[in-house]
Amino acid sequence: MKLTGCTVLFLIFCFYAPLFAQEEVDNPFLTANADGKLRLTAAGASHFARLALDCIQKEYPNKLNQVLDNNEELKTPQDLHPAFYGCFDWHSAVHGHWMLVKLLKKFPHLPEEQEMRDKISDNLTAENIAVEVNYFASESKNWERPYGWAWLLKLAEELHTWDDPQGKLWEQNLQPLTNLIRTRYLDFLPVLKYPVRSGQHSNTAFGLSFAWDYANTTGQGEFQKLIEDRAKNYFVFDHNCPADWEPSGEDFLSPCLEEANLMRRVLNRRQYNYWFKYFLPKDKILSVARPAAVSDRSDPKIVHLDGLNLSRAWNMYGIYPHLSKRKYRKILLRAAERHLRATLPYVASENYEGSHWLASFVVYALATEEEDIKKKSGKP
Repeated sequence: MKLTGCTVLFLIFCFYAPLFAQEEVDNPFLTANADGKLRLTAAGASHFARLALDCIQKEYPNKLNQVLDNNEELKTPQDLHPAFYGCFDWHSAVHGHWMLVKLLKKFPHLPEEQEMRDKISDNLTAENIAVEVNYFASESKNWERPYGWAWLLKLAEELHTWDDPQGKLWEQNLQPLTNLIRTRYLDFLPVLKYPVRSGQHSNTAFGLSFAWDYANTTGQGEFQKLIEDRAKNYFVFDHNCPADWEPSGEDFLSPCLEEANLMRRVLNRRQYNYWFKYFLPKDKILSVARPAAVSDRSDPKIVHLDGLNLSRAWNMYGIYPHLSKRKYRKILLRAAERHLRATLPYVASENYEGSHWLASFVVYALATEEEDIKKKSGKP
């Protein structure tokens, strides 16, 4: 059967129309402002805080990702990482701490507030951070690069912008590790000739985005300029990103959207819209507008797709205010909300494979849009 152009357009509309339909917010963790944009409720903040509180001091199960030089290095997770030993792996423990700080700032009177402060204080001591610094000195230079590095700088950035005496102490205690990670970036980026475009921890665009945020917020111009130069070197000539290949079966990051969300930070608005037009044409945008289906949330790799839905949402929220075309802004905004709704009801405690890390992704996704607009990220 031969399809006419009108028939093809009708079929495309039927396939994608659910992406852009208005839906009622029926989740107790979400509310919608008058403009229809989603926000986290206090009940949601308590729920997600509880997930982090239940894991940041939970030592086992644990995935250490060590390279062992001798049997003296066979130690418990807490011995090796007294600050970040919980939540199954180092980077999840780091962004679990980030989330608790974020929620303390945004919801200062949660029922869990004192427990949040107590557990962070237990972990982020100067002595514990000194052990973390020593571990980095003895491990391979690519340990936690760049995903864990990026989240550590996001935690440092969050503490830096908090006018709270306890938060300032935590920032001061964390500073030696923050400095070390910054130095690792300064050493690594000049020798990284080609970017890594994966949908997992090694993704270069993700690592540069969070590092840029930290450098921009803390006024570190040399570091920020290096990130911008490397980002342009890696990505400015990219076009027609293969968004229709996404997602891979174990992705929790979108290679195309991570890159687009980085480049809105380092290009001015005119440059960015010109670049975006060729990098993600409308058909490519529609390819990443449909949430990924998650078939088994007890599988530690398949549940990555819940993370993909959440990280796609924060990327879309980050990108859309910088686009000049209203129709693209609308597509991305509606798609971001649909991605959030597709996964948020499943971020619960029964499957530790997801609960030890996904809460941070929810909180970051729901904070991204308002934080981006408030900070006016990107160059004028």
